[in-house]
Amino acid sequence: MNRIEIEVKLNRDRAWLIETLAGMSEADLRAPRTASEHDPEKTWSYADHFIHTTLIEKNWNDMFRRHLAGQPGMPARTRRDGSPQPREEVMAGIHKWTEAWAEEHRTRPLEELVRIGLAARAETLQLLAELTDDQLASKIPGAPWADGTVGGIMAANADHGRMHFNWAKEGTLAAG
Repeated sequence: MNRIEIEVKLNRDRAWLIETLAGMSEADLRAPRTASEHDPEKTWSYADHFIHTTLIEKNWNDMFRRHLAGQPGMPARTRRDGSPQPREEVMAGIHKWTEAWAEEHRTRPLEELVRIGLAARAETLQLLAELTDDQLASKIPGAPWADGTVGGIMAANADHGRMHFNWAKEGTLAAG
């Protein structure tokens, strides 16, 4: 994707998501929709899914900066003894991390969640403005998202928001 396509996608999808969430009643926005991936006794709402995407966007921006500074973009996923962590352990750690973030933000009003997300999105757009075409096309070794390029992963923030919205929506349908 080129710079223009990335910016359009990021802005269009965020506007759609914010407008959709803002059009919900507080009860619908906060109702349990899906089971937590970390603690099945807890549930996630549309608001939890939304704030989760902000955490990931912030994390991806940090990954882009590390990669472009010549450091490994993807963190090493090893045990204390140096052996590689199996995928199940990696995902358990990620789910714990994202659950803590959701919990920290769970009682905040939508306007505050949008503000926090806007700060992350502003950071993303600033990076998009600063990076060269070659940097946007640069592949991050081991990155499993989109096509693995900085620009592709950056654009995937839009897909991530829609994906989580749909998971919450499907959770709603499954709950009846």
